[in-house]
Amino acid sequence: MNNHKFDVAVIGAGIVGLATAYAAARKGLKTIVFERNPRAIGASVRNFGLVWPIGQPAGPLLDRAMRSRETWLDIASKSGVQVKQNGSLQLAYHEDEVAVLHDFLKYAKGAGYALKLLSPSEVAAHSPAVKTEGLRAGLWSATECTVSPRQAIPQLAEYLEKELGVAFRFGSAITHVDSGLVSDFYELWQAERIFVCSGADFETLYPRVFRESGITKCKLQMLRTSAQPADWQLGPSLCAGLTLLHYSSFAHLTSLEPVRERYAAENPDFGRYGVHVLVSQNHSGEIILGDSHEYGWDVSPFDSDAINQLILNYLDTFAQFPNAAIAETWHGVYPKLPGKTDFVAEVEPGVWIVNGLSGAGMTMSFGLASELV
Repeated sequence: MNNHKFDVAVIGAGIVGLATAYAAARKGLKTIVFERNPRAIGASVRNFGLVWPIGQPAGPLLDRAMRSRETWLDIASKSGVQVKQNGSLQLAYHEDEVAVLHDFLKYAKGAGYALKLLSPSEVAAHSPAVKTEGLRAGLWSATECTVSPRQAIPQLAEYLEKELGVAFRFGSAITHVDSGLVSDFYELWQAERIFVCSGADFETLYPRVFRESGITKCKLQMLRTSAQPADWQLGPSLCAGLTLLHYSSFAHLTSLEPVRERYAAENPDFGRYGVHVLVSQNHSGEIILGDSHEYGWDVSPFDSDAINQLILNYLDTFAQFPNAAIAETWHGVYPKLPGKTDFVAEVEPGVWIVNGLSGAGMTMSFGLASELV
């Protein structure tokens, strides 16, 4: 039974679960991770791979994001996980968007962001992809990083296993949890603390808590190009005016309302499908594009060509690449807790649910885990 006794058991090998296991193992706690699938296949491998502190409001959430960033960089220095410190550019093509950038700079002063307002010519020097016609300004942020999630998530699990001694049980669906006990029906494990970090396992193990949590689901659609030719580099990750409407760091700014009204008048489908367009480049040179946000429990398994085209049409207003042909499309589904940044609850002694990071798992998980473990 000594092989079945642990200090910490983590259910789910997505980014939230791996971050929790990392925090535990770093404290010297004997840790095991259970994953119902042979490998992580959910939202953790279906995203941009962006560590995006600029999207978090000043204060505890920005601090959490910056701690996560520091952890990613520390792990990169010790493992095969690649992390690009490429920053981001928020592009403004309208005067109302420029006004938001100026207001954000005032709000952000001294808060921990690393920002600089750039002229169109300075923006062009940062990225060859930006369309400068009509460009009025760009906000450079130095804090954003990029990982390639399809590679980084399994590499992170390998690092935890080989270097930090974390045990993994892939293909093991947990069917029962009690204080101090975890079972997959066939075997029983003991653990002083148990963290349920998988949305699917949360839903089946604690259905009443799940239903009463207020969590809903968000479907996002994404696309990628093939690798760009001749080692062409995007530089910073890119976004434009619609992104100002998406992140909570901008939400309180009164200058945002004219931007919202203009986009609603230009194309109501932007708001209907929650479209804002981010552009990143993975370590294979492929450009990752997206995304949309459709909220609710009726998640269609079929993707909408119209939504993908909406994304591409808006992309065409601010960015271009040597190879723009789309090589792959997909969708992801993540838990969303309206009005909150996460769902953390001790559902019975020593058993914690950690869920509902609302699409910010790559940015927030390591920081949150360091607070919980």
